[in-house]
Amino acid sequence: MANQMTGAQIMCEALIREGVEVMFGLPGGAIMPFYFAMWEYRDKLRHILCRHEQGAGHAAEGYARSTGRIGVCIGTSGPGVTNLVTPIADAMMDSTPLLAICGQVGSHVLGKDAFQETDITGITMPITKHNYLVKDVNELPYVFKEAIYIATTGRPGPVLIDVTKDAMQKLCVPDWDVKLNLPGYKPTYQPNRKQIREALKLLVGAKKPLIISGNGVVMSGANDELRFFAEKLRIPVITTLHGIGSFPEEHPLYIGMPGMHGWVHVNKAIQDCDVLFNIGGRFDDRVTGKASTFAPKAKVIHVDIDPSEIGKNVKVAVPIVGDARLTLQALLEELPPREELGDLHANASDWMEHIRDMQDKHQGKQQYKNRAAAVNMALPPHDVYDALNRTLALHGNYRLVTDVGQHQMWAAQLLDNNAGPRTFMTSGGAATMGFGLPAALGVAVAHPNDTVWVVAGDGGFQMTNQEMATIIQEGIKNIKVLIINNGYLGMVRQWQELFENKRYSGTPLSGPNFAKLAEAHYWKGITVEHSDQVQAAIDEAMATDGPVLIDFRVEREVNVFPMVPQNAAIGEMITENPTA
Repeated sequence: MANQMTGAQIMCEALIREGVEVMFGLPGGAIMPFYFAMWEYRDKLRHILCRHEQGAGHAAEGYARSTGRIGVCIGTSGPGVTNLVTPIADAMMDSTPLLAICGQVGSHVLGKDAFQETDITGITMPITKHNYLVKDVNELPYVFKEAIYIATTGRPGPVLIDVTKDAMQKLCVPDWDVKLNLPGYKPTYQPNRKQIREALKLLVGAKKPLIISGNGVVMSGANDELRFFAEKLRIPVITTLHGIGSFPEEHPLYIGMPGMHGWVHVNKAIQDCDVLFNIGGRFDDRVTGKASTFAPKAKVIHVDIDPSEIGKNVKVAVPIVGDARLTLQALLEELPPREELGDLHANASDWMEHIRDMQDKHQGKQQYKNRAAAVNMALPPHDVYDALNRTLALHGNYRLVTDVGQHQMWAAQLLDNNAGPRTFMTSGGAATMGFGLPAALGVAVAHPNDTVWVVAGDGGFQMTNQEMATIIQEGIKNIKVLIINNGYLGMVRQWQELFENKRYSGTPLSGPNFAKLAEAHYWKGITVEHSDQVQAAIDEAMATDGPVLIDFRVEREVNVFPMVPQNAAIGEMITENPTA
């Protein structure tokens, strides 16, 4: 019959119908029918051939995080798909809409230890929103539609589709007129108006209110509503690691990032506030420190689209289940007239003045601000961030991607992230080393007109640097990598220094000549060893029409401060080396 299609063709057609344009993956035996069919759709589906499936998964994450659209990654059965487990887990922790498509052995040999057979649906059940094993070609149109719907709605996350090889090869007449039937899956978007009014009553009556803006604000596109709301009530705003970009950092109400490596004045403001309004954040332990001591004076309002997060870590006075943008719109609609707000503005001025006094008292003492502390260093890492800030301010049109470690926390603390939402991508919940470069590949594919700056450590970069070859093969020119190279697994070494008597077990790290490694991949490579070379190197990277790697050989044993020790309250911060 003329309108018959193979299962593999149906898979391609289903992706196109759902608006997918780009996929990241590697072919192999069980997934080969899909790649065979993909050739017919190459004008509509762009396939990026990555060098490792982990890279493909992180690239799909970067694409999704920077666009808000589904990211698609592909692996074959066995080791191909087990290499996707790490980015799938990362996407689950960071609420990233991801579709993992996997080839599986033929249905007739399932369960018989066939060549490259792996029970990937069993493996990924705890780290996906949902997953499927498809053995019947007729199920494919419905499964793909449902999978993408689940991945992109409610609290986004990863969904995996495992398709047997014979299901991809068989013919059928696809039924595209499918209606979703998910009686047990009904995300709540609209908040309860009674709860909205309760929240407003607390916020309007507060003398020391505080807003925490999380990833949910970014994902729902609620940045404008958040700014309007904060301005109406004159409430100071802090942003979590994934909330960076949800509120303009140059705004007078912005005070910084909280948590383990947040600023002292921000954490003290949390401990002093009387009403804490968390919108789109999940009260992660890196934000709360010892949860029982977190915000002890505050009545907490928590907005989250995932009801399981509310009350999980922190006691909540007003729970609100809903989308961040719709919740803020409802709050603005229910806001009392200005004349009924009483002495709100007077309270707001006193509260902000108190926070700024704490900032003046503590932040100026930090080593980042105190140049005398770096007088004997050939290249303090903070000089790299200062120079990058100047370049970002001068040129604009940028996206920032980090790997995981000390350099990541410095990026969150020190870079002026004023480009708006979806311009700062990092691995938070899973803290996956190796995320940076492949994620930047996905961001660069999605945003070819923006410069994608990658800040990585020498440890994480060595985990996935093979994607440099992918970037060249795909003709991608807008990626610039800054390696903060201290010759250690730096964050672990910092803990060993501060809490384990400098027992540097397994943390001293050798590496290649990164500039020569870059040149071997047909990138431009630059090595910097002194502060007076930093700005020129970054300027050269910016001016180069093609990918660039700069190896900044920084002072080896500089620590990230402030820092909240494990199991301590966030008000109990270490601000300098105990021996300093």
